[in-house]
Amino acid sequence: MKKIEWANFICSDPQILLGKPVVKGTRLSVEFILGLYAEGWTEEQILENYPSLTKEILLAVFAYTRECMSEEFLYPLSVEAT
Repeated sequence: MKKIEWANFICSDPQILLGKPVVKGTRLSVEFILGLYAEGWTEEQILENYPSLTKEILLAVFAYTRECMSEEFLYPLSVEAT
């Protein structure tokens, strides 16, 4: 399987969205794209609504997020009944 080099697609510039990681050449942040998935959007819906994106860019968003997550120590969250 080909490894996605996310740095070819994701960048951060203090002049764009206060430095949030975005897809190069756009103002679409990694956070925004992940939020679309979290809201139930499919890959097809995202690509249809944002034609500047490609499947490879979406994979780069996940590769970037994975790398960020692997470099952080995460504490397990407990779910409390309300």
